[in-house]
Amino acid sequence: MDKEFMPTTTKQQTVVLYPFPGVGHVVPMVQLAKVFIKYGYDVTVVLVEPPSGLPDFGASVIERIAASNPVISFHVLPPISEPDTDQLAGSGKKKNPLLLLLQMMRRYNDALETFLRSTVPRERLHAVVTSMFTAHAVDVAAKLSVPVYTFFASSASMLAVVTQLPALLAGRTTALKELRDTPVEFLGVPPLPASHLMPEVLEHPDDELCRTIVDVWKRDTETDGVLVNTLESLERPAVEALMDPRCVPGRVRPPIYCIGPMVSEGASSSSSLTTTAEERHECLAWLDAQPERSVVFLCFGSRGVLSAEQLREIAVGLDKSRQRFLWVLPAVIAGTGTGTEDVLKNNLDALLPRGFLEQTEGRGLVVKSWAPQVDVLRHPATGAFVTHCGWNSTLEAITAGVPVLCWPLYAEQMLNKVLMTVGMGIGVEMEGYATGFVKAREVEAKVRLVMAEQDGAELRTRVAAYKKQADGAMEDDGGSSRASFLRFLSDLHKLHNQRVVPPKC
Repeated sequence: MDKEFMPTTTKQQTVVLYPFPGVGHVVPMVQLAKVFIKYGYDVTVVLVEPPSGLPDFGASVIERIAASNPVISFHVLPPISEPDTDQLAGSGKKKNPLLLLLQMMRRYNDALETFLRSTVPRERLHAVVTSMFTAHAVDVAAKLSVPVYTFFASSASMLAVVTQLPALLAGRTTALKELRDTPVEFLGVPPLPASHLMPEVLEHPDDELCRTIVDVWKRDTETDGVLVNTLESLERPAVEALMDPRCVPGRVRPPIYCIGPMVSEGASSSSSLTTTAEERHECLAWLDAQPERSVVFLCFGSRGVLSAEQLREIAVGLDKSRQRFLWVLPAVIAGTGTGTEDVLKNNLDALLPRGFLEQTEGRGLVVKSWAPQVDVLRHPATGAFVTHCGWNSTLEAITAGVPVLCWPLYAEQMLNKVLMTVGMGIGVEMEGYATGFVKAREVEAKVRLVMAEQDGAELRTRVAAYKKQADGAMEDDGGSSRASFLRFLSDLHKLHNQRVVPPKC
């Protein structure tokens, strides 16, 4: 370990991490916190609890995170006046929940500044690390003369896209959605249909949400550097593009540090974010009884939503495929306004085709709402992964060496689908997702293709090679991502020494 930039005493320097409030953002940020702790830093993760009526991240989740990670300090900022979630925009339409959250996060700058000034001595505050949607906190760090970095929890390819979006949108008088599937060119990214961009940026450039997202993404590269949750060899074209001045035209590009893959250790570890139960999940015991690489695992993330009709179609496809499966039902069923647990309170047969459970008994297992995804992917019996293509799930599949069947649902997941199917060749697309409905015969055909045909063997070979690269990147002795993190710490140490205010005598 290079002593040049290390604190002279363990936990003498503090790093404050400031993620966007959502499980998919906090999970990798907590993994980053552990790396800082490994190198002797004290870490505080500052969280914001979204107001009631907005999705995904409440007090109970925060409590589980803190309880599962006792070596990390957590602080929840005091609530500010809540936005009215029924607030109407001038057009007469309800404001998008993401827009409300982004606007609220900007208003939290004063509370963040108060916390930093009152809690951490300036000479000990080594850095503030923001996330892709909390980059307005760069203004707080500037007031305190503290180094500030962005942790970009998505892919380098996504970062390349968002840094080039302002130039693409500049001067446009029509919405990008009018391009439909016309390919849009971005440096370092495979040809990308316009329809595969985040839905929010497909609207007219003057749309409030589009302008707000693009503005905060601009701030991501106004920090002292960007930490990206990827490894360089996984996304070399995108990483090279980020070094190109054309990626951030007219501005100085900050240093880019590829420090991933940062993924959860799994529910069985002491750092799990999703459960504090000590018992091993029942699905893992079921997997123990299955042959090696024989089970297809279906899971659509913490925010995945499918209709009851779609769930029945998946069931028919799984039954006809004759393959073993472990299926985690989504937490919410579209069109019902009801959580899956409520629908299933009395009878699982109320949701699935009649006789499905009996016909697939022993060959399949259906789990309600949650399973320890990392542990399932790393289990020897798991042979393929039907996923919504979130970046956390993508990295978890790669580090487990499991090929994927891509079923993107929202956010940047269609871009991740392109990366996995075209860029890396470790997955296949579930046709029909773009129209909102995948038919049973497609489920049957693609599950068989990956699990029982030669194409599946080729996918497994390619993903095994990426797994080897990912494992090597995180090795303490010579791993590319570990070396990148050490370079970041050295740069940070020098920058901190330049900016720190000497203590008064």
